[in-house]
Amino acid sequence: MLDQALTALAASGGAALVSAAGTDAWAGLRQAVARWFGRGDAQREQVELERLDETAACVDVADAAEAERARGRAEVVWQTRMETLLEGLDAAERERAAEELRSLLAQHAPQSGVVAGAGGLAANTVDIHAEQGAIAGGVIHGGAHIGPPPVPDPPQG
Repeated sequence: MLDQALTALAASGGAALVSAAGTDAWAGLRQAVARWFGRGDAQREQVELERLDETAACVDVADAAEAERARGRAEVVWQTRMETLLEGLDAAERERAAEELRSLLAQHAPQSGVVAGAGGLAANTVDIHAEQGAIAGGVIHGGAHIGPPPVPDPPQG
């Protein structure tokens, strides 16, 4: 089992991959991550490139809700794959691989820290509130209606 720092690193890696899909950062990060997983084996690296391409295709869907679900699944899959690779290494190799992963993420991953899917809201801090019967929302999918509240049914007795 990995320590918290390595688990967090793998989670960052999974999130960075999914965040980069479809952006200018994708090509560099895709290649670097495939090389990291390949560990010098060209055939294994090619397999990883194909998996990464499948991930990019899965998260690039038009429906915002489906895209968000796909992004969440992909993050977990890549985090798990990174954790599994790190767990399979001896202590010295694990530390070297972790440092390589930190370095490639620092070099290739998008650095915004906040990412939203299509139709989403991305922000570091959000304070949304409504007063006096108004509606407030960062993103509203579907309709919104302001009107008097429904009249309750008379008491039964």
